[in-house]
Amino acid sequence: MTEAELRDLLVERSASLYQRGFSVGSAGNISAAVEDGFLITPTNSSLGFLDPQRISKLDRNFKHIAGDPPSKEVFLHRAFYETVARAGAVVHLHSTYATALSCLEGIDRDDAVPPLTPYVVMRVGQVKLIPYVRPGDPRMGDMIRALGGKYTAVLLANHGPVVAGPDLLSAIYAAEELEETAKLVVTLADRHSRLLTREQIDELVAVFRK
Repeated sequence: MTEAELRDLLVERSASLYQRGFSVGSAGNISAAVEDGFLITPTNSSLGFLDPQRISKLDRNFKHIAGDPPSKEVFLHRAFYETVARAGAVVHLHSTYATALSCLEGIDRDDAVPPLTPYVVMRVGQVKLIPYVRPGDPRMGDMIRALGGKYTAVLLANHGPVVAGPDLLSAIYAAEELEETAKLVVTLADRHSRLLTREQIDELVAVFRK
């Protein structure tokens, strides 16, 4: 895929996320790797109304080289690219149910999204809850980097999800799956849920998350 095609795809899929309520206003940011650097949505931009020519471009050292100024949370993206093997895109949303889950007390910080369905295991894997710091605080990147690439998805406490994937579509699909699973978690909150067993999870990981 050429850079121009990737820019167009980023605009198209970002608009779809916005139209379906996965982001509102200027919330959220998305990046994708290109041959000579990275594309990332600009600061204070709306995912619903991006201009492909104004998408920020960073070089391999994450220096801004073209387009509008990048998202103030570029350090989140950088931390994933520098630690997660084969990371080719990063999606940070403020989607309703995943954000709601990030606000709850008592969730497992090392496995914040329980394995209710095979698809959350296949597309997302375990999700780490990251302690709260203010939006734009570089410590968020430091905390993700400290995970050493073990997680491809995190919940920022009282903030929202961040998901990495090998390419833009994979990262978006994983972010959507995380949101739908969080919706199930919130919906089933007052009921005893049947989770996948360790054996079932191991089988999915062996087959789909090589």
